[in-house]
Amino acid sequence: MTDTAPRPTLEAVAARAGVSRATVSRVVNGGDGVRDNLVERVRKAVDELGYVPNQAARSLVTRRHDAVAVVVAEPETRVFADPFFALQLRGISKELTAHDNQLVLLLTEGRDDHARVGRYLAGGHVDGALVFSLHLDDPLPELIQRAGVPTVFGGRPGWSGDRRGVVYVDSDNRGGARDAVRHLAGLGRTRIAHITGALDQTSAVDRLDGYRDVMVDADPRLIAEADFTPAGGERAMRELLDRCPDVDAVFAANDLTASGALRVLRETGRRVPDDVAVIGFDDMQPVAEQTDPPLTTVRQDIEEMGRLMARLLLRGLDRGAPREGVAGRPSSVVLPTTLVRRASA
Repeated sequence: MTDTAPRPTLEAVAARAGVSRATVSRVVNGGDGVRDNLVERVRKAVDELGYVPNQAARSLVTRRHDAVAVVVAEPETRVFADPFFALQLRGISKELTAHDNQLVLLLTEGRDDHARVGRYLAGGHVDGALVFSLHLDDPLPELIQRAGVPTVFGGRPGWSGDRRGVVYVDSDNRGGARDAVRHLAGLGRTRIAHITGALDQTSAVDRLDGYRDVMVDADPRLIAEADFTPAGGERAMRELLDRCPDVDAVFAANDLTASGALRVLRETGRRVPDDVAVIGFDDMQPVAEQTDPPLTTVRQDIEEMGRLMARLLLRGLDRGAPREGVAGRPSSVVLPTTLVRRASA
């Protein structure tokens, strides 16, 4: 075992900067009331000595851990296979990193994991939580409320119970769906089908409602339920072709679902867009630009959604968020969507 040099202390920094230990502590912990020239001297001494604050001691002073839990209510097989989650996590990570906060990723495989996540959040390990991909029967909102940790949600809340003070970031799922279906109708398509997402999630419900806003008198057989996955898109597309072989357009709840539908259409000899036009939702470029043909889709800025979730949480914490919620209750944000036209419709 090699010997390691002792870590520089606050006293060593104070001696190098020619100030008191208390002054160094205030600068290191972001306190006020220190003259600019002294702040500069302390920071220079910190850099020269390579001083790293002791996080445990710093937390006692600031009551902050500089760590945020990111809770994804999905199993790891889904999270690491779906580029949606990578984009959202990238946005969150960029914002937290810019503010020198650590990301603690928590995934849920089942009910036992929900209890584990609830215990972790209640244990005071993090300053707040970012939670997304919730399902309607998910116990996490109640567990988070019990834990008393400031939280921002990804997606419109759909659970029952008290939702006052809930802060969330979402896209205009209903409006984006309306734009997609109107575009298909504008192409002269009359048998427009919809492949839903998982209907225990509000994003899927909102996109279905947007479809129905335009297709008021649609044949109910033109709606097939899926689960936001390529396999789900394949199953639903086969159901639609069995029930309604004259379908001439499909609005899929996301790009992955659309990619599965395109495979089935190709296998069954349907030409896209000549015979059947297809539109997705998300505009995840690794998917939408590589389908055959490239996918017309509704774009939501997934990375920006993640960034905004983190920004709202950190803003609340900086205002002195109480344990029961985000201070000042920042307003929820609903981002606009845009239709991106490619070759499929």
